[in-house]
Amino acid sequence: MLQNTLITALILLTLSSFSVQAQHEHHQHQPATNQTKPAETTKPTAPAEKKTAPEATPANHEHYQAQPAAPVTDTTHQHHQGTMPNHQAGTDTTKVDHSHHSSMMPGGKHDMPAMTHAFSRSLPMNRNGSGTAWNPDETPMYMYMKHAGNWNMMFHGSLYLRYTSQDLFNTGNRGSSKLDAPNWFMAMIQRPVGKRGLFNFNAMLSLDPITEGKQGYPLLFQSGETYKGQRLVDRQHPHDLFSELSVAYTHQINPDVDVTAYFGLPGEPALGPVAFMHRISSFNNPDAVLGHHWQDATHITFGVATLGVRYKNWKLEGSSFTGREPNENRYGIDKPLFDSHSYRLSYNPTRSLALQVSRGFIHSPEALEPETNVDRTTASVLHSKMLGDNKHITSALVWGLNDAGHDHREHSVLAESNLQLNKTGIYGRYEWIQKTPEELSLPQFEHDEIFNVHAFTLGVSRIVAQQWNTDLSLGLQGSVYAPGAELKPIYGKVPVSGEVYLRINPSLMRMH
Repeated sequence: MLQNTLITALILLTLSSFSVQAQHEHHQHQPATNQTKPAETTKPTAPAEKKTAPEATPANHEHYQAQPAAPVTDTTHQHHQGTMPNHQAGTDTTKVDHSHHSSMMPGGKHDMPAMTHAFSRSLPMNRNGSGTAWNPDETPMYMYMKHAGNWNMMFHGSLYLRYTSQDLFNTGNRGSSKLDAPNWFMAMIQRPVGKRGLFNFNAMLSLDPITEGKQGYPLLFQSGETYKGQRLVDRQHPHDLFSELSVAYTHQINPDVDVTAYFGLPGEPALGPVAFMHRISSFNNPDAVLGHHWQDATHITFGVATLGVRYKNWKLEGSSFTGREPNENRYGIDKPLFDSHSYRLSYNPTRSLALQVSRGFIHSPEALEPETNVDRTTASVLHSKMLGDNKHITSALVWGLNDAGHDHREHSVLAESNLQLNKTGIYGRYEWIQKTPEELSLPQFEHDEIFNVHAFTLGVSRIVAQQWNTDLSLGLQGSVYAPGAELKPIYGKVPVSGEVYLRINPSLMRMH
C-alpha cells in the first residue's frame, strides 16, 4: 500500500539522518566529598523547589536536589541519590525530579548514572514497556543495570522450570501435560546523542524453540499460529529466537515534546497494550493470556516502522508493519512486507496509570487463511502502585476486538492483578474470550458460530533464595474454565488445570 510505503520511507530516512556520534561533555562529576549535607547542585543560587523541568540532557540530572543522606561513600554519582516523588492525579509527570531515573538499584547498594526512558530524555525508565508502549511510572523494575562510558544498559528476563497439567481430572478430551521451561531475555542499550538526541537498541531473545519445541506448551482454549501446516489449538506457540531487534532515535524538541522513529526486525508496532510478559501484573504467571491474538500478539512482528510524537504525558504513534504472523521457522528472520498499519494514542494521567487505545489494519495475519484481513481494536488501563519497600500492586484491564468481516467480530476481555508482599506474590487473572470453530479446530460446527469461554486463574509465588541480585521463586497456580454449553461435551463441564514452577529472574530494583 502506498501509505505504508511512504510511512516506512519517512521513518527510515529519519533514522538515517541523525548521527549517533555523542558529545562527551556531559556527566561531569563533582569532586569527591565526605560531607553529611545533601549534594550541592551545580546552580546553588536557584532554589530547587522553584525549578521547572530543565532541558533533559544527561548533565541536567546533576541539577536536581538530592535528599539528605549519611556520609557519602560513593561520591562519583552522589548527585543521583533520592527517592521517587509522590504525584497526585492530574500532575504533569514529565516535570518531576529525575533522581528516580537511576535510584532503583538492585539491593539498594549501588548508584549509577541516570538512565531515562528508552524513547524520551524527559521520562523515567519505569515507563518502559514492550516496543514503544507505556507502563505506569510507578511500575517496579526487575532488572540488572550497567554503565559504560556514555552507554547505559539494562538486562532483564525470566526463566521457568515448570510442570503444567491442563484438564487435571480428564473431564474432556483436549487436555495434556508437560514439563517445560518457558523463557525470554532482553537487553536495552541507550546513549545520548548531542544535547537533545537519544539512541536506543533493544534485543529480546527466547529459547522457547529449544525448551518448548515447535508445538509450544499445552494451554486449554488457546489458539494461534501453526505447526506442520496445522493450527496450534489448546497450545501456546513458542516465541521466536529473535523476538525483538530494534533501533530507535528520539529527538527532543523541548522537555515537553519528543519525536521518535523506531524500526524493528522483528519489533512491535503501535498496537495494543504492553505485551503480557512485560506487564508486572502478569509477572508471576507463566502462561500467555488466552486473548493474546486479540490484544498483544503483534509484539513479535518481522518488519515494523513507527513514528511517534509525545506531548507531556500524551503520545500519538503510527506504524507500518508486516501483517503475517511469524512462520514455523522459529530461528530465522521472516521477510518484511510492510503491508499493514496501525495507530495508537497513549496517556499517563498519573504516575500510577497508563491508558491506551489503538487500532490496527492487519493484512493476511493467518497462513491458513491468507485471504482474510483483520481489523483489530484495543483499549487498556494499566495500574501500578508502590506500597512500600518490596511491596506493590499492579493490575491490567484489557479489551481487544478482532473484526474479520462477514459478521466475524470476536471480543476478548482480560482483568489481572498481582500483589507483591516482600517475598510473597499473590496473583489472579480473569478472561472472557470468544472463539470460532476454526480457531478451536471443530469442523462439526457451523462456520459462523461463536463460543464464549471464561477462565479464572489464582496463584501464589514465593522467593525462596536470593543471590547476586537474582531471585529463585517457587510458584503454584490453578485455573478453572467455564466453556459455553456447546463446548462442554468436548472440554468437560468445568475443566481444571494446575501447574507448579521454579523461576529465576533479576531481583527488584529498590529505592534508596
